[in-house]
Amino acid sequence: MSDTVELVIAPREKDLGGFSVRRILPYATHRMVGPFIFFDHMGPADFPPRQGMDVRPHPHIGLATVTYLFDGKIRHRDSLGSDQLIEPGAINWMTAGRGIVHSERSPADFRASGGHVNGIQVWVALPEEHEDTTPSFVHHPSDTLPEFNVDEISIKLLIGSFLNFKSPVQTHSPLFYYELKMPKGSALKIPPQAETAAYVVDGKITVDGVDVEQYSMAVSKKCQPLFLEAGTNSRVMILGGEPVGERFIYWNLISSSKEKLEAAKKNWADGPGSPQFGKISGDDSEYIPLPTEPGNPKATPL
Repeated sequence: MSDTVELVIAPREKDLGGFSVRRILPYATHRMVGPFIFFDHMGPADFPPRQGMDVRPHPHIGLATVTYLFDGKIRHRDSLGSDQLIEPGAINWMTAGRGIVHSERSPADFRASGGHVNGIQVWVALPEEHEDTTPSFVHHPSDTLPEFNVDEISIKLLIGSFLNFKSPVQTHSPLFYYELKMPKGSALKIPPQAETAAYVVDGKITVDGVDVEQYSMAVSKKCQPLFLEAGTNSRVMILGGEPVGERFIYWNLISSSKEKLEAAKKNWADGPGSPQFGKISGDDSEYIPLPTEPGNPKATPL
């Protein structure tokens, strides 16, 4: 591949609440990048009037979800009582910890008129000492996140630190996540970190001479810098950090413990309403059921 690029991951199409998403992580031979265990590109999708996204109530444990939109809007509700409109440029960090239920739907005004949705959702695996932490949800408006330029490249720092800038988003382990807008012909060196990846939202880049097409992710070798060059005007997400160890995955449930995973599955068998997985006020008439157990007990459905 190259001296610094370990692999390039192409997207896989998945259905999410009536429209397709492009899933990058987990990948068969590379399940995580730092603590990032899940990476979905939602859209780009165009909804006609009277249609929208409907991700029904579903549970999480052992992780934090991070939602970031380029276009559109989503209504987030959860079992803590949070009811937040997610709009472009904001970071929305939901810590599942020992257990939470949330839903993601198009708000009424968007559904009435239809519109365009484009964004990224990632899951961050929590370190073992924080897997059973109290669930929480924090919204960071766009104007609270640092934006700056390096030469002609525009950078928006979503999480972590870069150069002399620091995001206000609080995390449970060392990680970073930022957005680059790279004009054609521009270049940027990403300093070496434990693990780093570059995902192309729009355009086309090379990473240390390796071509990376739109909707694909280049993953670095351990503790190696990445040198990005834009072949066209491009938007790129940079992410990574310190690994937190292997995790067991079943559907929307993540844990370092098989026993905790099995307990969570049992607690969701009849949907929300258990002490671990409460109901969402105003969105409790339906839910996503636990997937049917596969024939292979070692399978990890997602």
